[in-house]
Amino acid sequence: MRVLVIEDDEELAETIGIGLRRRNMAVDVALDGPSGLEKALVNRYDVIVLDRDLPGLHGDRVCAEVVAAEGESRILMLTASATIRDRVDGLALGADDYLPKPFAFAELAARVGALARRAHPAVAPVLERGDVELDTARHRVRRGGRPLELGPKEFGVLEVLLAAGGRVVSTEELLERVWDDATDPVTTAVKVAVSRLRRKLGDPPVIETVAKFGYRISDR
Repeated sequence: MRVLVIEDDEELAETIGIGLRRRNMAVDVALDGPSGLEKALVNRYDVIVLDRDLPGLHGDRVCAEVVAAEGESRILMLTASATIRDRVDGLALGADDYLPKPFAFAELAARVGALARRAHPAVAPVLERGDVELDTARHRVRRGGRPLELGPKEFGVLEVLLAAGGRVVSTEELLERVWDDATDPVTTAVKVAVSRLRRKLGDPPVIETVAKFGYRISDR
């Protein structure tokens, strides 16, 4: 899952980013409206956490532009204003949910997860292929009933591959879905993560390499 946090309070933005990364999410951060809008329109995000009162370009305008682009991103709007009128205005712009400040991080994380599931309604909460089972809500993976300890990127790669249902997933798509924009696009990060994931999954092999195209989950 990839999330964009657009928040001008740098400390709060980083706190949100760190917390969501600990929940196996790839997180990009923007500290003003123009840079946030640019990221939102260039990259594909499952959820955008959007502060309403942004410098450079108001959050309302950012929200309207993102909605007009007709992407798949779900928008969680944050604001220090908690009046009903503010909530109605935010939702009327196309935001999918609204959370007034201050908020408990656990609630924000739960809402982000719920919005991500709405962005991809076809993805089941538990993904299975053969004897491999991945619980997206509890962040647990089992093979043959045996629990596996996966790192955030390994978990993310496995989640994308399982959700693809046997479709070949390119390295570029994995980078876009699992890593954030701090990752060098020519890095070997995907190859390394897949190698580690294969080792942890054990035999018989689960992940196939499709030369020049990417990876897929084996039908075996």
